[in-house]
Amino acid sequence: MRAYLALSSPALCSSPLSGPSRATARYTPTLLQRRRPLLLDKGTTTYGSSLLSKFHIFSGTTLTAASSSIMAASLHPEQSRVPQAIKLPTPPVTKFKIGLCQLSVTSDKERNIVHARSAIEEAAEKGAKLILLPEIWNSPYLNDSFPIYAEDIDAGPSASPSTAMLSEVARLLKVTIIGGSIPERSGDKLFNTCCVFDSEGKLKAKHRKIHLFDIDIPDKITFIESKTLTAGKTPTVVDTEVGRIGIGICYDIRFQELAMLYASRGVHLICYPGAFNMTTGPLHWELLQRARAADNQLYVATCSPARDAGAGYVAWGHSTLVGPFGEIVATTEHEEAIIISEIDYTQIEQRRTNLPLEKQRRGDLYQFVDVQRLNSASEVLSL
Repeated sequence: MRAYLALSSPALCSSPLSGPSRATARYTPTLLQRRRPLLLDKGTTTYGSSLLSKFHIFSGTTLTAASSSIMAASLHPEQSRVPQAIKLPTPPVTKFKIGLCQLSVTSDKERNIVHARSAIEEAAEKGAKLILLPEIWNSPYLNDSFPIYAEDIDAGPSASPSTAMLSEVARLLKVTIIGGSIPERSGDKLFNTCCVFDSEGKLKAKHRKIHLFDIDIPDKITFIESKTLTAGKTPTVVDTEVGRIGIGICYDIRFQELAMLYASRGVHLICYPGAFNMTTGPLHWELLQRARAADNQLYVATCSPARDAGAGYVAWGHSTLVGPFGEIVATTEHEEAIIISEIDYTQIEQRRTNLPLEKQRRGDLYQFVDVQRLNSASEVLSL
């Protein structure tokens, strides 16, 4: 936004703060199209050279950072998030390596588990401290398969061999694992679920896919996840040894509100295990990742299964790490691959300084409400 300094008198007067003939300084934000008073320093009494040099007054000149901050405050950016956004926490580490394991998936569940473990071990050997797996890595991505391959995660290791492996390998290798997703059975319901394990092998978080993949593109693709799966009800933010991470699964990435919510809760990174298809993948996969990262000025990591042209559902692949400026940090094609790349959290603060969006939001015009945090705050106040 540009703010222009204007004078109501065509000439500058020697004593602007005394006498009826003084010129009045004001600025006009072009988006507001209205005038607001310009607050001058108390010690300023004339339009002398010091004031001219301070504000660089001439036709069409933008105001300095000091007066811009005055304007920004009047727009109430802190009110654009309800409750107010949480300040980005200091991460346990500033730089670390992430591993994205783009795996081939077969109908052999035991093979898939062994293969995923091998990929995790290779990523850790190459220095990765955070390892991300694909969406539905232990099962074919088909409605008919979900009930057959589903595991009761809460029932323990014997009922969930996939998460038992993730827990064990995280502990042995001392890495944090974002375990892609697997079909989860809970009572009479099925979920598409991502488990997060810390370096001690403890289950830190469990994210159930919030937005189900129900689409119908004639002559291209039709898939209705809700035929078998139930939508999750809770956004997932987890503090790990490598920073605060928000979790989404595939179709969740299409909803910018979820990413905004995670940003307002102070995450450094959003991980989206996902399996876009051959129709939406070429059009939207990279676009959505870069949009979520650039809009919220944080890192976004995605991990897809490798492409199997003979599968009932053909994944696009192209697992990717995107930086807080929307730049592609690392990516791959559609074959099996293990991507190792560095995340540098200092880039978040740098980009937020370059483009101070949080200070420029228009709390006087719009608000984003984090319903869960707002309700929690209301409950505390009512006690």
